[in-house]
Amino acid sequence: MTQTLGIDFGTSNTAAAVLVGDRPHLIEVEPGRTSLPTSVFFDYERKITSYGSVANAALIDGREGRFMRALKSVLGTPLMREKRQIAYAQLTLIEVVARFLQTVRERAEAGTGATFSKALSGRPVRFHSTDDARNTQAEVDLREAYMLAGFDDVSFMYEPEAAARAAGPLPEGMLGFIIDIGGGTSDFSIFERHNETTRIIASHGVRVGGTDFDKSISIAKVMPLLGHGAEIRNEMGPDHHVVPKAIFNDLASWEKIPFQYTAETRRLAARYVKLGLQPALFSRLHDVLELELGHDIAFAVEAGKIRVNSPDAQDAAIDLRIIEKQLWARMDTHELEAILHDHAAQIKTAALDTLSRAAIAPDRIGQIVFVGGSSLMQVIENEMVDLFPNAILERSDAFTAVADGLAIAAAGRG
Repeated sequence: MTQTLGIDFGTSNTAAAVLVGDRPHLIEVEPGRTSLPTSVFFDYERKITSYGSVANAALIDGREGRFMRALKSVLGTPLMREKRQIAYAQLTLIEVVARFLQTVRERAEAGTGATFSKALSGRPVRFHSTDDARNTQAEVDLREAYMLAGFDDVSFMYEPEAAARAAGPLPEGMLGFIIDIGGGTSDFSIFERHNETTRIIASHGVRVGGTDFDKSISIAKVMPLLGHGAEIRNEMGPDHHVVPKAIFNDLASWEKIPFQYTAETRRLAARYVKLGLQPALFSRLHDVLELELGHDIAFAVEAGKIRVNSPDAQDAAIDLRIIEKQLWARMDTHELEAILHDHAAQIKTAALDTLSRAAIAPDRIGQIVFVGGSSLMQVIENEMVDLFPNAILERSDAFTAVADGLAIAAAGRG
């Protein structure tokens, strides 16, 4: 039996779903799990490629290899089509994404007994906020990856529109508002429902998401422990200056971390150790590059963000003992909200733009549906409650709504 597979290909996690009877069914894509971390690990020693939690575990266990995550964020950029040596193979990043999607397809077929020659894939409203050419190219890149993954055809649906199809009933006479914050983008849809029919009134998106949250936290709280903002002496003369930011910005960016482990960046760090007014900080930076701990730091930042955001958290920390014994980056809820303030304001502005595009007043919104783990950050909820003070908040399907909606939509496509 051939069906269309709904795939929520995310920056951080991926899910696949089909309709069983009249209900969406999330497929087990890892043992006991219906979501797969969008992670890839090329094992140097065994010359094998791992995906999902196995890839994450290989990184955490310290296996020799190349780890990749957040590849969705570089769709549409020239990086996707550059042939490069990745561990034991010459590949483009499109081919890496294709291998990941092929794994999802094969696991879905094994788990259902169906053959999936077609896919309905979620996509952000805007892959790139201000670059129309890259935004268009991103879908071209993703389509090519699906074809290389063994699908004969792929269609795309905006992720918040998919989530709207899976949303529950609306208050009488009211409209619903989807806020979908993924790893790399924030997307919005205004919708109305008549019986079982969902109509999308307007959709909008902006390129800011959970990985941007993580980057800002890392730069504010972690990178100073590696020398960000510290000073180095001039190589000639008595003066000194603040160390350049580029290496720290890249080391705090999920998608750029794999490209920091070069002889050039290691030499640069060694130079900072020699010239630094606080050489111990730069020694940590050198160790991080030498031991390739960038993704370990990123996971630690993500975990710390979640801990601090929990309702009962007053004070927590980012655990950096992978770098140095007893090294922690302290952060409380007020600091977290301050760090994320600009991102939250940008998301609120994009929500207002969505209302403006539809000529809808905020008081007509009767329900806010939060989608994606980053939509559950308290600073985001505060902005949405401020914008829509009378709306009901719906968070129950934050992690499955897009995949559920894609399954519903895919069922009508054969």
